[in-house]
This record gives sequence, C-alpha cells and structure tokens, in this order.
Amino acid sequence: MNLKPVDCKKTYLVTGAAGFIGMHLSKKLLEMGCKVIGYDNLNDYYDVTLKDSRLNILNKYENFTFHKADLTDKEYLAKLFAENKINVVINLAAQAGVRYSIENPDAYIQSNIVGFLNILEMCRHHQVDHLLYASSSSVYGANKKIPFSTEDRVDNPVSLYAATKKSNELMAHTYSHLYKIPTTGLRFFTVYGPYGRPDMAYFSFTKAIMEGKPIKIFNNGDMYRDFTYIDDIVNGVTKLIENSAALKNKELPYKIYNIGNNKPVKLIDFIQAIEHALGKKAIKEFYPMQPGDVYQTYADISDLINDVGFKPDTPIQEGIKRFVNWYIRYIYSK
Repeated sequence: MNLKPVDCKKTYLVTGAAGFIGMHLSKKLLEMGCKVIGYDNLNDYYDVTLKDSRLNILNKYENFTFHKADLTDKEYLAKLFAENKINVVINLAAQAGVRYSIENPDAYIQSNIVGFLNILEMCRHHQVDHLLYASSSSVYGANKKIPFSTEDRVDNPVSLYAATKKSNELMAHTYSHLYKIPTTGLRFFTVYGPYGRPDMAYFSFTKAIMEGKPIKIFNNGDMYRDFTYIDDIVNGVTKLIENSAALKNKELPYKIYNIGNNKPVKLIDFIQAIEHALGKKAIKEFYPMQPGDVYQTYADISDLINDVGFKPDTPIQEGIKRFVNWYIRYIYSK
C-alpha cells in the first residue's frame, strides 16, 4: 500500500472539533504537525463542559485555531474560507442521536442538511482538495443482510437521523459529479472511548453502575453492535485522508467507507465488559426494542482494507477498560 503520509503543509478544517470524534482526530493531526482550524457551535445537546474540556486539550497546540459558529451561518463560513486557504475539510459537525431525532426533527434538518449544503458550497467555490464527511451505520436501517456493505441499497432508513445521513451521501455524490470535488463518506459504527458522548449507552451504563442505579436494557440485551474504539476510527480516517490523491484521479471522485470493528458484540456481553472493568455488577431493567433502533450492526470493511490497508483491531475488553479508567479519573473523581 503506497499511501503518501498526511501532508502537513496543508490546512485542515475540522467541523465538530469539540465533539468526540472531532477532538480526537484534530489532536491526531496536530500531533503530526498539521495546521488545524476547529469549528463548532458548542450546542447544549449534552453537557457543554465536556466539550470545553476537549477544546482545552486542542488549545494547547500552537497550530490550532478555533471558531465558535454554526454551519447554518453561511456568511461566517464564507468569511472563514476567504481568509484561510483550507485544503482539506473533515465535516464531523452534525446533530447526533437517533432517538432525539424523533423528538426534535428540526435540529437535524438545519444542522445535517442545511449545514452540510453550506459546506459543499464552500468546497465548490474554494476548490478544496478533499472533503471527508461523517455518515453513519444507521443508514443501513433494518437491513437483514450482514455484514453491511457499502454496495447494499440503503433506501429504507428507520430514523430521521439516518435519513439526513443518507441525504448527505447523495448530496456529496452530486457535487462530486458536477464539480469534481473529491468526497469520502465515513459510515461510523458505534464509536466509544474516552471523552465520548454522555448520551451513548456505554457512558450512561458506566455512570449508573458506578452510582448503584439501574440501567435500561432494550430487547432483553439481545442486540448486536459493531462497537468501534475511537483510536481505530481516527486511524481509519487518517488513512483515508492519505488516500485523497487516488480518489482525485478517479473519473467520479466519490467513495463511501464503513469504519467498524468488523466484530459485532451482543449488548449483554458489552455490559458484562463494563461490569468487569468496574468490578461491580449492574442493576438491570429490561425493556422492549425502542422506535428507531435496529437489531444488529456489522461492518463489511473490505474496501477499507483493500484501499488503505487498515483494519480496526482494539478488542472490546481493552477499549472498555481504557474508557472506564478515563471515566473514573475525569468524571467520578470530581
């Protein structure tokens, strides 16, 4: 695999830089010596102090600058692009959460559709080298065929969140076709790890177990998720940044990749891994499947392996141990 290393002569715009994946990816690029411009609206979907803590890590790097603004603010974006030669855009900003999309659909249309259109327009008018953007395993909906392949039809989303992510892929395809903008869609599979989102199950499970409170387990724990450790996600995205030259040389410079662990874990076994890391049993309450949830996610990562030679390899026990150690140090000891 003859990939060029990440070119740190270029400037990288990371939207959602105060988010979970955004912070870790920005940190990785900064450690490589790259110039990173962070962009985030710091909304209060979950505790903003966690976002501030992530930003504090990034602000220690001299080659990091931060802009607090919303993707729907097209004028602000235009000014940012006009004043900076941005070579690569990694769009991770989005309104996250499957269940929240049922309660507050407007937030998803504004952030995930209008905001993404603005990013595409900036890439079009400022001739960026490469746009990478977050999609999601949720686009596969209730797909019964496993593992999930990027060749599968994904026309039946079961949540508005998934519908917006599928829309992003279609919009990116259009801009790649019309304007030859190299775009790479990143279908992330259940990302977890230190500084993760508090609304994710593993975070709330850990909190409840530590506090001796019951945890809600849906479908009696009989669900499977392709849990993917944050370092594997970041390393996968970094490899795909390096792959930009190959993408640019294609007639249609458009590609979608699954980034998942390729090893689905049963939810009840995942909970047991948390119990083991904490040395404490959970008080379990069982509930039926929730609207918008799917039974199983399982990533086919053959394209990721073939194109950039990367395969996630962090075992669930190791990843959970690292998260729990962080949680006890950062959250519970305060």
